[in-house]
Amino acid sequence: MEPDLHSWAVGERRNVLDLADVLGVSPEVYLAEPASLVPAPQDYVSRAPLEEFEQADWITLHADLMSYVADYAIRKHGARWNVADDPTAPRGYRYVVEAIGRDGQTRQLGPLRAVAREIVDLPIEITRMLAGAELTLGLASGVLPATHSPTGPTTTR
Repeated sequence: MEPDLHSWAVGERRNVLDLADVLGVSPEVYLAEPASLVPAPQDYVSRAPLEEFEQADWITLHADLMSYVADYAIRKHGARWNVADDPTAPRGYRYVVEAIGRDGQTRQLGPLRAVAREIVDLPIEITRMLAGAELTLGLASGVLPATHSPTGPTTTR
């Protein structure tokens, strides 16, 4: 099956707008400033009984946060959805967010992996998750720290 990038992007945008609406942030406010959504999911994950979550709850949380991380990078930094070959994925590819960093290099971010990195080390911090995505894409500063090297293992100099 060939990837349908347009349908994927539309579905992810719809999901983040639905998330904003459910959390009490109007689509108009979110679309004007994607950072306006940060307090709402932060409040949710801070108060949610994560220890009682079942698998379906975790899947929904991952999907919602993934949509937000991706759409934040797209709206705030001009990133875009793309398809990356991935022989380990069931379909042989995965959807990634791609951006040109401050250094002019194009980088990719798997938003699901960005969310998974944050969720593995509780408590979940939405701003830290977004900042990690910005660092991975090279959008946060002129130089990427060695711990966020998108092209290979961590290096020290």
